[in-house]
Amino acid sequence: MKIIFCSGGKGEGRNRSRTININSWAKVLLSLCVLGMPVGAGMLLGFQLGGSGAGSLLEGTVGNLKDELADQRRAVAEGREDARRQLEALSLKLAQLQARLVRLDALGERLTVMAELDDGEFDFSSSPALGGPDAGGEELYDSNLQHLFQELDIHIESREQQLAILESLLSDRQLRERSTVSGRPVEKGYISSGYGYRTDPFTGRRSWHGGIDFPGKPGTEIVAVAAGVVTWSGKHGAYGNLVEINHGEGFVTRYAHNEQNKVQVGDLVEKGQLIAAMGSTGRSTGTHVHFEVHKNGRTVDPSSYIKSTLR
Repeated sequence: MKIIFCSGGKGEGRNRSRTININSWAKVLLSLCVLGMPVGAGMLLGFQLGGSGAGSLLEGTVGNLKDELADQRRAVAEGREDARRQLEALSLKLAQLQARLVRLDALGERLTVMAELDDGEFDFSSSPALGGPDAGGEELYDSNLQHLFQELDIHIESREQQLAILESLLSDRQLRERSTVSGRPVEKGYISSGYGYRTDPFTGRRSWHGGIDFPGKPGTEIVAVAAGVVTWSGKHGAYGNLVEINHGEGFVTRYAHNEQNKVQVGDLVEKGQLIAAMGSTGRSTGTHVHFEVHKNGRTVDPSSYIKSTLR
């Protein structure tokens, strides 16, 4: 291979030429140089363009991952806060159930003592007795807290059932005690005149006495022998100042010759409540209370009710 270089100039003899012979190895090197320059430039340009697009894509992917990670962190934080609130609510509910159970136990024990029930009939100091064959089944409560709620519900339900029965028994007993005519209209004193025929203290004749008399000091307290409604309070002929109480089921009691009545018509009175002060008004020879018991419109001997006790 030959390379001819030509040079020109002014004047004669200025045009010259030079020839260079290139061997095989020189040819190869020269070809590489001539061909490699555009290829290298193209590759460099391609790398630059391609590198810019890949970087943008990578930056976008990383940004999306960061956003997703931030969302997950917020979701975890919200879930943790929600779990904390639920745990606080469950803890508060547990404390309320425990306090409720303690109050029920205390009330049940007090009512049992008041009702004078046999030992063991109502026991509020121990867990309720449970039993039955094992029928299998699935575990409904996995956590300890839910299992504790289940046990408390069983305890409270048992206590409430016992208290309902106990309340019914007490209500029946108290109603009978309040409305049953029994006891004395005065705390102290003897019977000066009994029920039935006697010699009249004013005429000396044999006459009927429909009640019994308890003598005492003026102002001695007179109490109702049973709960009821006051149907008379005021002067009533020979009775003087009279208090009459209707106890229901056909029973009526009368308290006569009072110095002063302490109740008015329509008042609801309880057993043992003060209703009058002892005196000597009306047809009377001295300070005493004339006590009568009427059953279905007829007088009956008060002595049997004074001596009777509720069984």
